[in-house]
Amino acid sequence: MPEEGVSLTPKSDLLTTEEILTLARLFVKEGVDKIRLTGGEPLIRPDVVDIVAQLHRLEGLRTIGVTTNGINLARLLPQLQQAGLNAVNISLDTLVPAKFEFIVRRKGFHKVMEGVHKAIELGYKPVKVNCVVMRGLNEDELLDFVALTEALPLDVRFIEYMPFDGNKWNFRKMVSYKEMLDTIRQRWPGLEKLPEEDSSTAKAFKIPGFQGQVSFITSMSEHFCGTCNRLRITADGNLKVCLFGNSEVSLRDHLRSGASEEELLRIIGAAVGRKKRQHAGSFLMLEDSPPASWSTFFWDPLCVRNRSARENFSDKMATLWKRLHVPMALPLSRQCLGSGSPQRHYSYYPDSDTHSTCLSKGSQDPAVPPGPGPTSTQLTHVDSEGRAAMVDVGGKPDTERVAVASAVVLLGPVAFKLVQQNQLKKGDALAVAQLAGVQAAKLTSQLIPLCHQVVLSHVQVQLELDSTRHAVLIQASCRARGPTGVEMEALTSAAMAALTLYDMCKAVSRDIVVAEVKLISKTGGQRGDFHRA
Repeated sequence: MPEEGVSLTPKSDLLTTEEILTLARLFVKEGVDKIRLTGGEPLIRPDVVDIVAQLHRLEGLRTIGVTTNGINLARLLPQLQQAGLNAVNISLDTLVPAKFEFIVRRKGFHKVMEGVHKAIELGYKPVKVNCVVMRGLNEDELLDFVALTEALPLDVRFIEYMPFDGNKWNFRKMVSYKEMLDTIRQRWPGLEKLPEEDSSTAKAFKIPGFQGQVSFITSMSEHFCGTCNRLRITADGNLKVCLFGNSEVSLRDHLRSGASEEELLRIIGAAVGRKKRQHAGSFLMLEDSPPASWSTFFWDPLCVRNRSARENFSDKMATLWKRLHVPMALPLSRQCLGSGSPQRHYSYYPDSDTHSTCLSKGSQDPAVPPGPGPTSTQLTHVDSEGRAAMVDVGGKPDTERVAVASAVVLLGPVAFKLVQQNQLKKGDALAVAQLAGVQAAKLTSQLIPLCHQVVLSHVQVQLELDSTRHAVLIQASCRARGPTGVEMEALTSAAMAALTLYDMCKAVSRDIVVAEVKLISKTGGQRGDFHRA
């Protein structure tokens, strides 16, 4: 809850009970079999029990869930269970009462825990506990949350901190899934991966002998857009096909103007057809937007997943569900240097099972002998007549290739301070530069005319703030197995990250200098290794 509070949504703008049920019937008729009431806080709506009861009567609806802050859960859950509620998620970001009060701006931690135990008592299994992990706020409680699963049938779900309007998202606050997993495995090395369900948004793990389990929702570091089948409807009736997207279509307005069922389906199908494959990506929810306070209605009444075999939701909807099963993995993490200076890296893995490896100056393939190899006395990209030509690498053997390049961006004191404090109007310059560096490495053959197209197995871009020089030090590492090196990929990555920093900061200073773009090291290939002294 923001310290300054939130603006309230007029009651007349919210979906009425009948409008909620009309939309629910429409989606269930078209194959939706799970609806989740969320928000915000759905349990402060006076008719929530009646809504659940009427949803329960819909033929074909298998699951009715609720995501709640838990304050009113212990009081209402017996009635909700009798009405047909069969899944419970409780949002809880801390196990420290004082910190809880700081986060939500009110007391109530013990009521939430009472709600957790009431759900267990009534036989909900598992009871899901959602915890958004934020660096500097609650990442130190990871092990305490996991310990709850030893004696309680909980599914503690750690959620990567995501950017939403008003939450003042900062890249530095995000704790990646891999970092959380490493922390937990240091305490419980026997942590086991559980099979993933189709269209699941969570990666589940279990410690042998524990009653419960832990899960990770990796929206930022390893997005699941390729298999997401969620849609969301806000409390004021806007359809969102992606939680991250700003695009909304008002179903409320069409309902109130007398739109037929066929017209609504066409509108929904058109919106879903625009769903993107990455973070703008179909599950159905009703949420509260714009935000409301604790005393008003936060509603996400339709959370729809697992469509049935019927494919009459419009041609675009059917096509969408088929094409959504295209998983991609872009692990994103943040590390700290021993000196305490912030250093972050963004890594790309075509194979999602590949583990992160930090490529430093000393990284090399053991199969490649160290030491400098022979250099050519002639330019290899020029033919016998002096014309540009691409080298034929078809006869060369495949070897492990690693290259590291660097660059320096001298920002000056004003721009450096804004970058350091993440105060630039364009946003987080370091995060954008990292992404640009990764993208540039993958596009090198399109930028440098005679470069071969290389299938990279790993790209890592690291940025370090140097306060003595008011500079950002960039290091880019690339790895591939093939007949040609990846020096140009590493150099292009470092250079593009540097240029992106310039672009992010140029409104503040035109005196920025991009300097020292150079190869630090390369390993693999017939010409041997190179390490800059």
